Amino acid sequence: MIDFLLKSTISLTVFLGFYHLVLEREKIHQFNRFYLLLSIVISLVIPFLTFEIIKIVPVVQTFEPLNTVITSSVLPENEIQGTSAPIEEKINFTPYVLWSLYGLISFLMLLRFGKNIWLLISKSSSNPKVKYKKANLVLVEEKTLPHTFLNSIFINFEDYNNRNIEDELYAHELVHVTQKHTLDILFIEFLKVIFWFNPLFIFYKKAIQLNHEFLADEEIVKTYNNVPFYQNLLLQKGSGQKTIYLASNLNYLVTKKRLLMMTKSTSQKIAVLKKIAIVPILAGLIYFFCIEVVAQEKLVPDTTIKTESNLTKDDIKRDRYYANVRIIAKDIRKDTTFKINKMYEDLTLTEKRNYLSWIPDKINPKKVSKELFIKLSNSNNEAVWIDGKAVKNSDLKKYKPSDFSYYTNRFIDKRVRLKQFPQEYQYTLYTNEYFDKNLKNNHLKYDNDTLIVTFSEMNTEWEKLDKILKTKTKDVKAETEWYSKNEEGITIHRNKKKQKKIIVIDAGHGGTDFGATNNEWNEKNLTSLIAKKIKEMHSNSDLEIHFTRTDDEFIDLKKRGDFINNLNADLVISLHVNQNKNTDANGFEIFISDKNNLIAESKVFAEKLSTKLSKTPLRNRGLKFAPFMILKNSPCPSMVVELGFISNENDRKFITSEKGQTEIAKYILDFISEVK
Repeated sequence: MIDFLLKSTISLTVFLGFYHLVLEREKIHQFNRFYLLLSIVISLVIPFLTFEIIKIVPVVQTFEPLNTVITSSVLPENEIQGTSAPIEEKINFTPYVLWSLYGLISFLMLLRFGKNIWLLISKSSSNPKVKYKKANLVLVEEKTLPHTFLNSIFINFEDYNNRNIEDELYAHELVHVTQKHTLDILFIEFLKVIFWFNPLFIFYKKAIQLNHEFLADEEIVKTYNNVPFYQNLLLQKGSGQKTIYLASNLNYLVTKKRLLMMTKSTSQKIAVLKKIAIVPILAGLIYFFCIEVVAQEKLVPDTTIKTESNLTKDDIKRDRYYANVRIIAKDIRKDTTFKINKMYEDLTLTEKRNYLSWIPDKINPKKVSKELFIKLSNSNNEAVWIDGKAVKNSDLKKYKPSDFSYYTNRFIDKRVRLKQFPQEYQYTLYTNEYFDKNLKNNHLKYDNDTLIVTFSEMNTEWEKLDKILKTKTKDVKAETEWYSKNEEGITIHRNKKKQKKIIVIDAGHGGTDFGATNNEWNEKNLTSLIAKKIKEMHSNSDLEIHFTRTDDEFIDLKKRGDFINNLNADLVISLHVNQNKNTDANGFEIFISDKNNLIAESKVFAEKLSTKLSKTPLRNRGLKFAPFMILKNSPCPSMVVELGFISNENDRKFITSEKGQTEIAKYILDFISEVK
C-alpha cells in the first residue's frame, strides 16, 4: 500500500506540474481535458505495472584447494531451526485502528457525495422544465446564475420569464451539456471520496473545472465573435454569486487568466511540440517505477586454471558417478557463503579432483547370520532399522534372516544419540528388494540431484564435530552414516538418501457422518470428491500420497490416527467444508494445534498452503488454532483445511463445481510438491 501511494502521488504531481507549466497556457483545451483525466488513470495504474529486464552477469569462481574434506548432504547450520516451541503471536491493533478511521471518513465522504447528487436530481425533478435544444431548462425559485448538471441547466424562474438571461449564457451552459462535463466532475469527486487524504485531487478538480470554462468560453467567442461584450457580461454576472457543488458554474474562477485566454492564440507547431513533450515524461515514470532489472548469473569457466587432457580411471569413474548433479561447496572455517554452486559438468578438472575425491566403493551383499538375527529380535539393547525406517526389535519376528541381503552396524557416541534411540549400537538391515533397488549399484551413480560439500580445517576438534552433528540430530533420515578420525583430521560422511515424502490426505466425515449440509450438498461428499481429484491428478514420483478415504466410508478418529501413525507420515492435510448461520461468512481457513510439539513446522506448512489457496476465488480467513484430535495427536506436522462455506452462495458454487474442485486439488498438489 505504501508503495502504491508513493508511486501514484509522485506520478500525479509530475503530470499536474507539467500541465500547469506547459499545457495550461496554450489554447488546446480539448486535448488538455483528456490529458488531465488520463494522467489520473495512468498514475493509479503505474504502481501495478512491472516490466522485467534480464541482465546477464558473468561470474568467475575460483578458490584455493583445502586440505581436508567433509562430504555431507546436511544443510548449513544457520539454516536449521532449533527445537520448536509454541509461538505466542501478539496482535498489532494499529493497522486496525487506522483502517477503521480511513473507512469511517470515506463512508462520511461517500454519504456527502451521494446526498449532493440526490439534491441536484431532486431539484431537477421537482421543478418545472422547458426543453431547450439538447438540454432541459430547470426553472427554480432561488436567485441563481445558470449552472449545469448532466443535461439540466438550472436558471431562475423570474429571470427566464423576464428574458433577463442573455443568449451567450444559454450557449455557455449548453457547451457543458453537449460535452458532458458533469461526468468529469463526478469522476474526480468519486476519487476524492477514496483518496480524501491526498490534496492533489483537489488541485486536479480545480484544473479540470477551469478547463471546462475555457472550452465553453472558446465556443462562445467563436459563435458570437464579441469578446469585450462577453468579458463584461461575465464580470457583471459573476460577482457575488456562490458556486454549486458538482455543477458546472458560469462564474467559476472569472480571473485574469480566464479573460486573457479568450484573446490568446496558439500556433499548431508549438501545440504539437508540447503534446509530444509528454512522451519522455511518461517514459521516465515507467522507467523509474515499472522497470525491474533482474540479475541472472552465468557461470564462466576460470581460464586461469589449466586442465589436464589425460583422464585417469578415477576421473572417468567420478564423471559417471556425479553426472547431472549440482555441487554446492562451503567453507565452515569462516562461516562464509557457498563458493561453489554449479552443475558437476561445469566444474574444471582441477576442481573435480580437489573437491570430489570421495566415491563410494561397491557394496557387496552381507548376509545376516542366524545368531545375530535372534539376538536383535529378542533384545532392546540395540536400535534396529529396516530399509532406513526405525522399527521395534520384535518386528523382526515377521522376517527371517534370508529376507535381508545386507546390514550395517555402528557405535553411536552418546553426544549425538537421539532421545528415541538411546542405545549404544544401531543395526540397519536391508531387505533383498531394497538392496537390489538402492544399494547394489550405489557406487555407479550419486542418488540425489544435489551434493553439499563442506571444507574444514586440519585437526578438527571433537567439539566441532559435535556442533556439526547437532545440526540434524532431530532428522533421523539424514543421520550420520559413519565417521572416522585420523592424523589428518575428522571426515564425516552423511549420505542423505533421496527418500519419498509421505503425505496423508484425510477426507473429513463419511458414511453416516454427513458433516455440514446444504440442500443436496454435504461435507462428506465434497471432501471425498476433492480427495479423488487429488488422487487422479497426482503424478509426482517423488511423493507418496495416502488417503484415509476416497469413498463414502465412516472412519472414526482413532482409526484415522492409527492410519497416520503406521505410515510414518511427513505431513497430514485434513479436508473439511465450513458452515455458518450467517450466510455472508465466506472463505477458507486453516487450523493447527498449539498443543502439538510440532506447532512451528505446522505453522510454516499452513502459511505456504494458504498462499497457494489464496489464488482461488476463496477469501483467505487466516491461520487459526483449534484442539482437534487429529491435530493434537498427530506425530507429524498437520493441519485442518476448511475449504469455504457451504452456507455461502458464492463459496458453494465454487466448491461444488467441477472447475472449483479441480482448482483446489491443483493448488494442494502444487503445495505438496514443494514440501521439503
